[in-house]
Amino acid sequence: MKKDIPHIVFQSAEKENFGFDVVSIDFIRQQKGFDHNPEQPHQLKFYNLIFFTEGEGKHFIDFNWYPIKENTLIYLTKDQVNAFDFSTNFKGYCILFTEDYFAKSFSHLPNDFVFRLFNPQLFSPILQIPRQSDFNSYFDLLQSEFKKRSIFNQKSILESLFVILVSKAEYYKQHQTFHIKTSSKIQLFQNFTRLLENNFNKTRSANFYATELGVTYKHLNTISKALVNKTAKTVIDDYVILQAKRSLTNSSIKSTQLAYKLGFEDATNFTKFFKKNTGLTPKSFKNANK
Repeated sequence: MKKDIPHIVFQSAEKENFGFDVVSIDFIRQQKGFDHNPEQPHQLKFYNLIFFTEGEGKHFIDFNWYPIKENTLIYLTKDQVNAFDFSTNFKGYCILFTEDYFAKSFSHLPNDFVFRLFNPQLFSPILQIPRQSDFNSYFDLLQSEFKKRSIFNQKSILESLFVILVSKAEYYKQHQTFHIKTSSKIQLFQNFTRLLENNFNKTRSANFYATELGVTYKHLNTISKALVNKTAKTVIDDYVILQAKRSLTNSSIKSTQLAYKLGFEDATNFTKFFKKNTGLTPKSFKNANK
């Protein structure tokens, strides 16, 4: 791993001002136009749907390796750490898009549906598309339209096909994972995660988040258990650990600095917290991920 984990921003060589791109895995494998090694962990500053069309292997997402094979679809949200493993000869494509493009494309759909799409706390990032499905046909059509030059209303055509493709994937997700239908629960959990993103370095108290949300601690716990099979406190601790791991992959930050950054009073408490939740000290984790 490099000393500083690369933060990859959206850059499209093909389309201007789209905030949308389709890139083959072969192109990424050859590292054309990249200033980082795609086989080393890197942090995305945009969204990415990776569709594996041939072969099998594995993909690294937020410090876990996931198996992939033909017709595997991977959801990567902004700020997630990921890496390819090119030791096997799989093929596929990455659909890259910015947060603005994502918000615009799905602005007419219910908020709870949009929240479900790219939420690693609710669902596995891996979805297996059925072999006999029309997902591949829509994907091929999206690719074909993307490759065309200067066609009338191309942005709208691509946006429509993209929404259809993602909607198709969501249909298959309903049959492979626990599908959440109660929008009120999703809305509360969404508000919880937003509060957590903004306050995780200030407090890890589940009571604080329950109070801010206007519900009891028991109710927040019930919602968390129902949606992600974790207590509210575990959701909080897991989020802090993930942020710690992401920061530790950048070897320029010391444990003492990271402890204060994450809201711990001293490095000793942070080390105890990290070891309790991972089995490793921050230093051991950092060394293991060099």
